[in-house]
Amino acid sequence: MSSHAGFALPEFPSGLPVGPGWVAGAGTAPVVFPYDGSVVAHAPVGSVGDARAALDAGAAAVKPVGRLTSAVRRAILLDVEAGLRAHEAELVDLLIAETGKTRGDCEVEFARTVFTWSAAAEEVARIHGETVPLDLQPSGAGMIGFWTRRPIGLVVGIAGFNGPLLLASHKIAPSIAAGCPVICKPAPATPLTALWLADQVRQAAARHGAPPEIVQVITGDAEVGHTLVADPRVAAVSFTGSAAVGHRIARDAAPRKVLLELGSNAALVVDTDADLDKAADAVVRGGYYFNGQACIAVQRVIVCEPVREEFVGKLTARMGELTVGDPRDPRTRVAPLINEAATRRTLDWIEQAEQAGAKILHGGRVIDRTVEPTLLLDVPETADAWCEEIFAPVVAIRSVPDLAAALDLVNRSRYGLHASVFTRSLAAAFAAIEELEVGGVVVNEVPGFRSDIMPYGGVKDSGTGREGPRFAIEELTVTRMAVIRPE
Repeated sequence: MSSHAGFALPEFPSGLPVGPGWVAGAGTAPVVFPYDGSVVAHAPVGSVGDARAALDAGAAAVKPVGRLTSAVRRAILLDVEAGLRAHEAELVDLLIAETGKTRGDCEVEFARTVFTWSAAAEEVARIHGETVPLDLQPSGAGMIGFWTRRPIGLVVGIAGFNGPLLLASHKIAPSIAAGCPVICKPAPATPLTALWLADQVRQAAARHGAPPEIVQVITGDAEVGHTLVADPRVAAVSFTGSAAVGHRIARDAAPRKVLLELGSNAALVVDTDADLDKAADAVVRGGYYFNGQACIAVQRVIVCEPVREEFVGKLTARMGELTVGDPRDPRTRVAPLINEAATRRTLDWIEQAEQAGAKILHGGRVIDRTVEPTLLLDVPETADAWCEEIFAPVVAIRSVPDLAAALDLVNRSRYGLHASVFTRSLAAAFAAIEELEVGGVVVNEVPGFRSDIMPYGGVKDSGTGREGPRFAIEELTVTRMAVIRPE
């Protein structure tokens, strides 16, 4: 791929990596730079027929990929890590071009992606089983038992647009580590990084004698996605995206395994004894990164009444630091959302919240195609900007009498991915860890903190299953029990 719209983009084959080679697809669609609407590239668009071809090839690859040695799987993963490192500048540019995220955010995504492949490679050596003392029961006397972990089979991984390289990596790398062929479906707006990544994986596979069908990429519409997830030959579906789509995928894929990393509206609680400067800094850092398009970005701030005015004053004073502009400029902190529809929806939600009684402390407008970093006060609990995932640079604040009321308010959400609490009290911190109905509780840091090796996922409408190479590999393998009665 050559340079477009001022970007120096990395090279990879045209078409879709389906079967042993690359196919043309049903047509092409423009990939648009969200900042100015310019066309970055024309990407291939897959069809239902392409999806079926990928499923046929993936099913045929289950046994060959499952027989790859641990050494080969590890070597492929490490080769991809090296390929990533060798193309850092072009990949950061590519991420900026197709997502519109700021340069700083794209550099973070790149670094986390590299780490994810390295971590997956390390986990290959830790896929093992155990012996079982069958003779604890009379029927097992004299018998030998042990279990091993075996690849689950063909995996479909569907990635969101907000972190296309990282999210695709969290689908593909653990699948390879587990010995599973994988079909990746990137978001329609951001297909380019997944196509580049598939090319790197296939080159690495060829060097180590693995079949190219170890990874395939299919783009396309919801019908293409349905074809992939509903096929009975697929053993597991891993999806990152909205709750509504995730729930539909779970129904389509049943009864096979689904791993759903869905939406949220992450809460940050400010206790009465919190370091208010650090809490305000966390909202500034954690509410507006990825242009607010992160499922664990700060959306709800719940502050205890005794410190409400002081905290709100400190936070409001920091909002001017969030510079809006061209995401290619290293000084830019917030840039346009992925498309105009997302911008219109965000403005509608802000207006609805204001009409319902919320006060706009900062922002609420569009500047240079960008939703200005917005701060809302006293947002009603029934407003979409509070109870749904806004996925935009908007933070909503409510106050409550004390910590117990704050934890209760966090839990009244249908979502439960991450939440954080700022406090100096060890008792309060452990109360939050014990009481909050979320997949991760973060104390004195942004709820958006994620180490790529920790178990990551949610409860309630925020999903099922866990990501992070070790935990994803466990999800993508099954135990096989061996029971032996020696003669």
